[in-house]
Amino acid sequence: MATQMADDALSGRLAATRRLSVDLVATLSDADATVQPHPDASPAKWHLAHTTWFFETFVLRDHVADHRPYDPRFAYLFNSYYEAEGARHARDKRGLITRPSLDEVLAWRRATDDALMAALPGLPRAARDLVALGINHEQQHQELLLTDLLATFSMNPLDPAVWPVARPAPAPTAQPIGWVPGREGLVDIGHDGAGFAFDCEGPRHRALLHPHALADRLVTNAEWQAFIADGGYARPEWWLADGWAWVKRDRVEAPLYWRRDGEGGWAAFALDGLHPLHPAAPVTHVSHYEADAFARWAGVRLPTEAEWEDAARDLDATAGNQLDAAGPARPRAASRSDSPRQMFGDCWQWTASAFLPHPGFRPAAGAVGEYNGKFMSGQAVLKGASCATPRGHSRASYRNFFYPHQRWQFTGVRLAKSL
Repeated sequence: MATQMADDALSGRLAATRRLSVDLVATLSDADATVQPHPDASPAKWHLAHTTWFFETFVLRDHVADHRPYDPRFAYLFNSYYEAEGARHARDKRGLITRPSLDEVLAWRRATDDALMAALPGLPRAARDLVALGINHEQQHQELLLTDLLATFSMNPLDPAVWPVARPAPAPTAQPIGWVPGREGLVDIGHDGAGFAFDCEGPRHRALLHPHALADRLVTNAEWQAFIADGGYARPEWWLADGWAWVKRDRVEAPLYWRRDGEGGWAAFALDGLHPLHPAAPVTHVSHYEADAFARWAGVRLPTEAEWEDAARDLDATAGNQLDAAGPARPRAASRSDSPRQMFGDCWQWTASAFLPHPGFRPAAGAVGEYNGKFMSGQAVLKGASCATPRGHSRASYRNFFYPHQRWQFTGVRLAKSL
């Protein structure tokens, strides 16, 4: 992993990241933090514990001579998928971990934070790089924590809000999509080695771009309603075979969390509860299957990873609607975004590209080498950032990835077309 930050900034970033995770669960009861809504998601308490296990294992255990684990039993409970670290609790049974309690996990976090801060000045370069990796790893789990909380609360018939706050009036209807031509020919993509990056973002390499254009904003809820009204989920001609089988098997009729409001319209459940659908806001919580079908219905396609990344190469990845503090993250209409063309923030954007290794990719050595490379099978690349992505976490070369049926994350759609 490339080094993310100068040593004198490392402790500040570590403290801020660890504090935000605790802030995200401040309103939760122990029961709220223990529930696992489905096998793809994890309890909030598990996210808090797993990120602490990561620091305790790969930094304190491996690089601080006199460190003793807070509780040796926790390694079995809170390892995620690191085979090199031994056996672990089954992923789909994380919601059965009623003990340790939320308070006990928070106490473990405090003890680990104290040990990290005390050890940080004397850590070797390799360990400090692991701290930088741990910060970025925890930021990923902060986004997962929010999306998993949304999944959890959406299953309660009372429609409780994680953060019950008033919403502003819906944005006006979006302007029609415009098209921004992209570069043609050979371009360089992948991480350039400056600053932090995950191993799967490199090495930098050449890609060939054919004449194309990208939409100047994300697809909106109103546009998705038109897709539904035209039989979008009932007509197989727009769907990949696997996608159509998924629609029929799971009886999919709309994006996740959309509900008929009884008056011919739609409402959507979010971290701030159930609200009427905002027509100009970006559609979110759609699968790759849905994104691809919508693009076919619209007579265009999804962008490739290389097309998207080259278009974002000079844009500010810290702009846009991203996570700055605990609260009800949700996508906003393009008119309320300060990210050019909504490239960063609001929703992760599905691409037409499979999550495969860049030419010359080599996994990192040791257990952390299991971080990305082992998942390069059957998943699609998403680019950008979402409203739940901690600001500063993403960049043009960032490669998010999910299976094509998954949609509980803040996933949206940007269209592309060949010229």
